[in-house]
Amino acid sequence: MNAEPQREHQWLQMLVGEWTSEMDAAMGPDKPAETCVGTDSVRSVGGLWVMCEGRGQMPGGGEAITFMTLGYDPAKKKYVGTFIGSMMTHQWVYEGEVDATGKKLTLDTEGPDFATEGKTTRYKDVIEFVSNDHRTLTSHMLGADGKFQQFMTAHYRRKK
Repeated sequence: MNAEPQREHQWLQMLVGEWTSEMDAAMGPDKPAETCVGTDSVRSVGGLWVMCEGRGQMPGGGEAITFMTLGYDPAKKKYVGTFIGSMMTHQWVYEGEVDATGKKLTLDTEGPDFATEGKTTRYKDVIEFVSNDHRTLTSHMLGADGKFQQFMTAHYRRKK
């Protein structure tokens, strides 16, 4: 098997590079947002995948290490990927698409419902390019009211 990168794979290559990050996240439904800073190192894997390694400080102390993989599956006609972190035991599995503007990748996934122990719910992570050197990642959780609530925003700025 020798897959050739397609147009969709080229979109992922915009992520490649060294980035600084600043994240604001609410760690619970009634808790104020906390800010964390870190880095994100993104490399290409054969022009078909990207591997993102994030490092930063957790709110309240301790180092966080995260890994995100992203690719494009031509058979599904979807972007696919995974996310794991040193602060959790759940592996997030993504499937999504880039919008018509070509600037926003929305990734759907399922994971623990932080409001109800033992249950799962739907999530959306959205990667958006503000410019070639600035991207955001927002995370949204499906609430009991059937609406997605944003609980995290991260800004990534390319190191010069």
